[in-house]
Amino acid sequence: MKAKSLQDLEAMRRHLAEQERLAQERAAAAALKQKRLDAERNLFQRAAGAVQRLPSHGKVHHVPEPPAPIPVQRQLDDQRVLKEAISDHFDASTLLEVDEALSFRRPGIGIDVARKLRRGHWSIQREIDLHGFRTEDAREALATFLRDAVKLGLRCVRVVHGKGLGSPGKTPVLKGKVHGWLVQKDEVLAFVQARGDEGGAGALIVLLKPSPA
Repeated sequence: MKAKSLQDLEAMRRHLAEQERLAQERAAAAALKQKRLDAERNLFQRAAGAVQRLPSHGKVHHVPEPPAPIPVQRQLDDQRVLKEAISDHFDASTLLEVDEALSFRRPGIGIDVARKLRRGHWSIQREIDLHGFRTEDAREALATFLRDAVKLGLRCVRVVHGKGLGSPGKTPVLKGKVHGWLVQKDEVLAFVQARGDEGGAGALIVLLKPSPA
């Protein structure tokens, strides 16, 4: 820009001075901003003091904890208990043969099986006496007895439920319940009322499935 007069020259001088002042202000603002950034970067170091990087071999790698094991066996046991549960309200009377001694045969079991049971074809290998048991205790004891008998490979057992002579009204409380419980157990193939010398009306002779083993 060429000055044509003293006024133009003065205006040019003032313009250049203003440009220099603005440049100085921008430089000062940039320096202040950089100083603030440096201060923020060094904030932790100023607060914690001098630090030193750990050697790489000193690092510890933590192995994550394995997930909790699934209680498979407990689940299987719970399922087995549910499967083996027997109800007090099962009416077995419609499944029993009406003869001189009520008996039960699972479908597919021939009538000769009940006849052989009455005649002692199978030797009684073990028995359980439920005399004096409360209903709940008798049911649990019978279920355990049958399960153990099958595990041992027993085929013929005796279940003594009593004739009810000591019960109120001389009513055999357990007799009907035992019939219903046995009918619900898959391991029971058949049962008949015991002969007089084996307990008569107070006991049952029970034929069990062969052991899976």
